[in-house]
Amino acid sequence: MSRYVFKLPDLGEGTVEAEIVGWRVKPGDVVAEDEVVVEVMTEKAAVEVPSPVSGRVVSTTGAPGDMVPVGAELIVLETEVAGATASGGAKSTAVPAAAATAPAAVAAASPAAAPARVGVGGANGGTAPVAAPASGRSTRVATSPAIRRRAHEAGVDLRQVAGSGPNGRIVPKDLEAYVARRVQPTPLRSAPKAVPAARPAAPAAATEEIKVIGLRRLIAQRMSEAKRTIPHFAYVEELDITELESLRRHLNGRLPAGGAPLTYLPFLALGLIRVLREFPQCNAHYDAERGVIVRYSAVHLGIATQTPEGLKVPVVHDAQALSLWELAAAMRRVSEAARTNKAKREELSGSTITITSLGKLGGIASTPIINAPEVAIIGVNRAIERPLVIEGAIAIRLTMNLSSSFDHRFVDGYDAASMIQALKECLEHPATIFIPP
Repeated sequence: MSRYVFKLPDLGEGTVEAEIVGWRVKPGDVVAEDEVVVEVMTEKAAVEVPSPVSGRVVSTTGAPGDMVPVGAELIVLETEVAGATASGGAKSTAVPAAAATAPAAVAAASPAAAPARVGVGGANGGTAPVAAPASGRSTRVATSPAIRRRAHEAGVDLRQVAGSGPNGRIVPKDLEAYVARRVQPTPLRSAPKAVPAARPAAPAAATEEIKVIGLRRLIAQRMSEAKRTIPHFAYVEELDITELESLRRHLNGRLPAGGAPLTYLPFLALGLIRVLREFPQCNAHYDAERGVIVRYSAVHLGIATQTPEGLKVPVVHDAQALSLWELAAAMRRVSEAARTNKAKREELSGSTITITSLGKLGGIASTPIINAPEVAIIGVNRAIERPLVIEGAIAIRLTMNLSSSFDHRFVDGYDAASMIQALKECLEHPATIFIPP
């Protein structure tokens, strides 16, 4: 038997250290070659690190939340394999000296706007096998890191869960259904219904400590930095979207079978694209290192998307070239890809301005935080019916507020207000969105 000291490999993109998000194994566990042993988070991506060889785990280094430098000891494996060959990653130190180096790990890095989950050795969210296990079959279950973590916490063996996703991939509803079936006892025909025992109340002073790690830590870090370094200027305006709702309903009534109905967001996006031609200072990045404002003629539209792992911002690139229906389809596609960890790297970077919406929970107003290095973000609030005075008479109209934030260093209050007023004009008279400039 030989021992391999597997070191944290070079994860690419200039990464010098990574944060341990969660161990998938513990000392004493037997692992197969290419089986994921730990999930780490770099400044660019969440990465699943596979075992270089088959063997038994002797020890692991670091706890969730700890930072591990590239090349530092990660895990010690006891194995019968005499040696392995490295191909570009950090070498594994053998004990005794007869052992060779571990296979390399090459990470596909995700953009700073919203880290993607990628497997070591694969790109765009997939985990490519380094080598087949000695048994000739893979023990890898196809699912996302978030689902693996939930299953581990619930004590669920994912090999027992039937996947309904592509190629048998386990999606959130599969795990939820399995857990629901497992916790429901099978009733006895002859047994009377038992009165559930009252659960003792938790002490009023009970607390729970949750370590901030992984994607949540990265979100917290970037939100704090954006709020600390950017002087936010908030502007809220009320819109009468009665005509927009009428147009939306009319177009949805002409949907082909199986087509997805339009929401307000594609109209908002199309109107925003139109007015940004007049306000290019709002479709820009601030490059702090060079002290330069970079204005864009193309609109790369960020769509703030809530996912089980936290907030991500997938991007519709060159949104100005799309029709209403194409824009709606692209927004749905990138948002769903972000929620299911299937977004490509290029779909998670490069936005020039962002739209954020809480949907039906949108409230009356909000103060969204700018997605740096952008200089503006447009927030959408809930649509509600309200009485308005129209030409001296009270009428019930459908209204909605836009709550937007601007970087006051580069967007003056007058320009911000003027842009929102131009956007209001487009949405209150939606036919103007489709008139060529």
